Amino acid sequence: MFLNYMDPETIKLHPQWLAYLQPEFEQDYLRALCQFLFAEKSTGGIICPSDENIFAAFNATPLKSVKVVILGQDPYHGPNQAHGLSFSVMPDVKMPPSLRNLYQELSTDLGVQAPSHGYLMDWAQQGVLLLNAVLTVEQGRAGSHQGKGWERFTDKVIEVIDAECDNVVFMLWGAYAQKKGAVINTAKHLVLSAPHPSPLSAYRGFFGCRHFSKANDYLEDNARASIDWQIR
Repeated sequence: MFLNYMDPETIKLHPQWLAYLQPEFEQDYLRALCQFLFAEKSTGGIICPSDENIFAAFNATPLKSVKVVILGQDPYHGPNQAHGLSFSVMPDVKMPPSLRNLYQELSTDLGVQAPSHGYLMDWAQQGVLLLNAVLTVEQGRAGSHQGKGWERFTDKVIEVIDAECDNVVFMLWGAYAQKKGAVINTAKHLVLSAPHPSPLSAYRGFFGCRHFSKANDYLEDNARASIDWQIR
């Protein structure tokens, strides 16, 4: 029953996040979102990712560990693709084109060898918050859960990171992410903007953006450990 997964105690949201996000679960907008998701499931809709993975990004990367935020828009809507981390798929799932382009830029930028899979948990566990603006989608219907409340929730997440963390790198790829990240304090954090790595836009400036080396340079300049971007 999906309703249980909107209870912060049931979803076991990491305490570092819960300290700041718990009030959101008491807001009417999130209750309405919960009812919407429950209705979708009740009529046979398949919600991606699975219930237990909706908040996976937060549990993989606690607030105090956040060094980099990679902001996506929606979860993948294909079968078995979404598992709660933006741009990532499980090891046995075919790699999406945007992720292949991301790996291509990594190779050009840092000489990182592209792995055979698209599972990005290595990054998450080093402090890369792989955050989607919308945390769910109906399978086979791209963008189907936009405008239902998740955007307000993830706006709050960005607000918390902006206020409570120092020297975080925000990677904003595409106009949607850049608009959402417009509130970030650029005197306190590094904001890197580029076109989205989608095949439709990667050649318009994502390739050659060198965001990964720029992120590591910034982290090191601010006495923070750099990210090992090599996925194994």
